[in-house]
Amino acid sequence: MAIELPWVEKYRPAKLAEIVGQQEIVKRLQSYAQKRNCPNMMFSGPAGSGKTSAAVALAKELYGPEFERNMLELNASDERGIDVVRKTIKDFARTLAFSADFKIIFLDESDALTADAQQALRRTMEKYTRTCRFILSCNYSSRIIEPIQSRCVVFRFKPLSSKEMSGRLEEIAKAENLSLDRKAAEAIIYVSMGDMRKAVNVLQAAAALDSKVSESAVYNVASRAKPEEIKQMAQLALEGKFLEARQLLDTLMFEHGMSGEDVMTQLHREIMNAEEKEIPSKTKIALLDTIGEYDFRMVEGANERIQLEALLAQFMRFKKG
Repeated sequence: MAIELPWVEKYRPAKLAEIVGQQEIVKRLQSYAQKRNCPNMMFSGPAGSGKTSAAVALAKELYGPEFERNMLELNASDERGIDVVRKTIKDFARTLAFSADFKIIFLDESDALTADAQQALRRTMEKYTRTCRFILSCNYSSRIIEPIQSRCVVFRFKPLSSKEMSGRLEEIAKAENLSLDRKAAEAIIYVSMGDMRKAVNVLQAAAALDSKVSESAVYNVASRAKPEEIKQMAQLALEGKFLEARQLLDTLMFEHGMSGEDVMTQLHREIMNAEEKEIPSKTKIALLDTIGEYDFRMVEGANERIQLEALLAQFMRFKKG
């Protein structure tokens, strides 16, 4: 019996040419594959932008069916200490590749490595350069020490555009015999924010009960509110209607199942996207400053509900008229 894979893995690109977006990066990686040689590399960028897919696809094009024997994939969030560098990585790097000139060590979420582990990795990268190449993937390159960055060619992955995500979602929907209308696709793109992995997961979850994927199903499985609901809550507070705004907050948290962080993130996003006629620039600046303050309080451990209600109360200071 064949094992049914999650769609994220089922539709993961097997070739560099299948990667969505990142055209310039893909061209350079294809050149490395053709020349059968590559430098140490660092893939930096937000989650779901194709970093892991690019590394695996490159290994497949370099090694063919032997790619699993010639590639070591580690997640630095699980194995982040100096011991993994001294043992696992060094043991793999010192041995010769199978039917190839070098192996590849792919270190995902490398910005989670401890300072000592990064120092040890720097020396390992130098010592085994004849038998091994390193690909480091991270969300924040600033957390990687400069000596490692200088030993790598840095590729900066960008969040995928709406057009790129829409095309890929349509391909998957067609392959799975789903009906995906424009509003549902736009909802998936909205909640995913350029993260293709999240978009595919949301699509699979929304299609679990009905092959006709609806906009409401997308927001339900993603535990997100429609943009209009967030805008309405903000506008009610700005109009001095605190109780109505608070009631809508209840709906978001208890009916949609949104966390305080979710509400804060979406509120920030909608304030930023508001047009001048909706929220003047001066008011927008003050609101964003206020959102930042209350977000910090929540991160520090303050009660989510109390802080969100206090935030809405602060919005009333900017009551129109």
